[in-house]
Amino acid sequence: MRPSILLPLALTVSCVHGLPQSAEEIIFCGSQPYHPSKYTCYTGDFLCPILEGTPTLRCGPDCYLPSMYGCQNDKLVYPPESGANSAGGGSATATVSTPAISSTSATSSAATCSETPTTFHLSDGPYENYFYSDCHGANHVVVTSPRDDSNLTIIGPRLIVAWPAGNSGTLAFFAPSNGINGTLGIKLANGTSDQPLSAVYEPGNSSSLTGNDRVGVSSLIEFNSSAVMNIAILGSIRTIRDYTEGPSILIPEVQDAIVISEIAGGGALLARVWLDNETSTQLSFTPTGDASPIKINNRTLELEAGTYNFSASFDYPQLTQLSASKVLNEQSQDLITQSPDQAKSLSFLSYSEKLLAGTWRFLTYFGRDSMISLLLLQPVLSEGEGGAVEAVIGAVLERLNRTDGSVAHEETLGDYATYLAIQENKTDTAPQYDYKMIDSDYYLPVAMEAYFIRSSIGQSRAIPFLAKQATVNPANAGLSYADLARISAEKIMNTSAPFAQPGGQIQANLIHLKEGQIVGEWRDSTYGIGGGRIPYDVNAALVPAGLRAIAALSAAGFFPEYPEWNTTAAEYAQVWEDSTLAFFEVTVPAADARSLVTSYTQEAGFGFPSNVDNITSDIVFHGLALEGNNGLSNVKCMNSDDSFRHFLINSTNQGQLTAFINQTANNILAPYPVGLSNPVGMLVANPAYGGEPVYNANFTNNFYHGTVVWSWQMAMMAAGLERQISRCTSSSVPDFCSDFIVSANALAAYNHLWDLIDSNSDLLSSEVWSWEYNDGFEAFPLGALPPPAGSNPTESDIRQLWSLTFLAVKRAQF
Repeated sequence: MRPSILLPLALTVSCVHGLPQSAEEIIFCGSQPYHPSKYTCYTGDFLCPILEGTPTLRCGPDCYLPSMYGCQNDKLVYPPESGANSAGGGSATATVSTPAISSTSATSSAATCSETPTTFHLSDGPYENYFYSDCHGANHVVVTSPRDDSNLTIIGPRLIVAWPAGNSGTLAFFAPSNGINGTLGIKLANGTSDQPLSAVYEPGNSSSLTGNDRVGVSSLIEFNSSAVMNIAILGSIRTIRDYTEGPSILIPEVQDAIVISEIAGGGALLARVWLDNETSTQLSFTPTGDASPIKINNRTLELEAGTYNFSASFDYPQLTQLSASKVLNEQSQDLITQSPDQAKSLSFLSYSEKLLAGTWRFLTYFGRDSMISLLLLQPVLSEGEGGAVEAVIGAVLERLNRTDGSVAHEETLGDYATYLAIQENKTDTAPQYDYKMIDSDYYLPVAMEAYFIRSSIGQSRAIPFLAKQATVNPANAGLSYADLARISAEKIMNTSAPFAQPGGQIQANLIHLKEGQIVGEWRDSTYGIGGGRIPYDVNAALVPAGLRAIAALSAAGFFPEYPEWNTTAAEYAQVWEDSTLAFFEVTVPAADARSLVTSYTQEAGFGFPSNVDNITSDIVFHGLALEGNNGLSNVKCMNSDDSFRHFLINSTNQGQLTAFINQTANNILAPYPVGLSNPVGMLVANPAYGGEPVYNANFTNNFYHGTVVWSWQMAMMAAGLERQISRCTSSSVPDFCSDFIVSANALAAYNHLWDLIDSNSDLLSSEVWSWEYNDGFEAFPLGALPPPAGSNPTESDIRQLWSLTFLAVKRAQF
């Protein structure tokens, strides 16, 4: 036996699946392993912790310090009364001012947060999302319950708790006891509170092998009928995603370490020690009111209809969250009241150590996501030491690959990092970094130039910031931020040089995906760029933008080792700007275009109109990539990636610029399937002009990068068109501004895009959404659609960092 607050220690420690144990011997209290320096074993089967060297006493199902509580008839009493301890079965004396450890949570007055917790609720049926953050930690709870219109083959009752610290979490799947899918519904209940979530907090050393605080969240959860909890995963969000998005993978090293046991009040606990043999996660359910006790049946829980208290917690080191007032700059504080959900969401993803990509699925560092978000959100983000902008740039530099200058795409840490190390026969808990992307490299100099050159605060911070020493990635020990920035720029200069040389403008000298990789830029799903090896966005926009930024930084005194970069990088950039578009250009004669769109509409089978009457001239766009699948020389899928060039580059080749702006405007204005315009938003892909079956198969409304809407792509396109149109009132006016047809077309496209944005405002903070067609297009969650053949559904994050960019991107009046 042991008190519920001590349940993280009620675990089986596995030396086979984890790292080597610490030097102190682990012994057993009944069936429970523990360290004698951290616990006392009562009656041979009941553990109580040793707090700051003082053993706590047992009182019925609880542990306590007599300086704070008494014990009568196996129940805690407050204040302690003389002689009250004797009834509790313990008599040790303690003088440490520490609270009793009860069956709910342990929170001392010294540890109480001074600020009110941040809570909010976001609905995206069938997913209900609840957030709770305080000074101890941040929590995201996702409750999934089938609706009448849900596809029951992919939507079932599910509870997820996600934590930013360590990209960690818990998952529990439930099934109706009667076996009839769709009959079981679950939901959170408020109880006596005005919001359903409350914090779990236990000070460090009270109940863990790590010595870290145990933090988490609890709530009431209602079941409308009897249920079976048949699958649970405790540990990493990556492990959870391997199951929900992959071929239902359950990792034996993780699952076999889960111990299920009874707890007081008819409840049940699932607890697991991580593969590091120290950190632990626990998930418990306890009946309330008239609910029946939970039955443990081998590896499943049986719950009758009723209301239960659930609690989920872990003891991994926490991040330092930036509150909404700290993540936003002084001029943007009004957004906290004007856009409270978005401001709270931005705060939930923002930490002084790094900004996180999204929740619940991507609660970790992603280089591309954070830098794109910085560039779009910079007008409202906090600057200076401890601000959001420096958190982004610092996180990227810290994780750079010092060997070849690659920017890290993703950081894997926590339990999943240990798991990956074990697969390589390593005993290592250090984070691991993914360097397979090629686009992330170019955002770094662009972000640095935007802050250290164009911001007055950034200018004043450049010297102390770049003098910082790297501390996060052990491989970068001994390097300063200035060293790492130079290494990154060296890579860009070296890899872009062949194409920029006289006569070097050939396809072989364009930037390719890395050898052996099928992804390398933002469309990083299997068929995101149609199997192409040479991405459009990277070559036609990101490379020249990165070179322009390096030139500007060099001119300002950065990279003193290479003073010539001031001119060399600018010369390279000019060649890349002027000479890359032609490789990707696709022109479809009007008659062929009408035929292709008609065929596509029929083959798609949704019943939407072809809109071919809108095709009155040749269709022009730029393919997603070169050297695609099935021998495609150019992946001829119309797309939204023109946005990168409009947002990042002020090109000066006037004829090319005029034509490029006009084709973008035409494609935004044209209704799908002729163009990219759809009532649910601007689509990121339209395969109607491919003419091969592979296009229809790989770019559909249930593919992650198919005929779907990504919020941030609309934000970047809107910001990019605004940048180009604004040049018409600058000191150097481009030629397209004097072309009435093109300038009017650009303005019409800008306003039409904003009309689409405004009409879908409720969806803008989501990662991605799709559509259904029922006598008209209707927005629909991507993850709620049947997945493509041979794959699992891809669920969208309710909040994605770069989908919060409309906090800064606003409609301009031209």
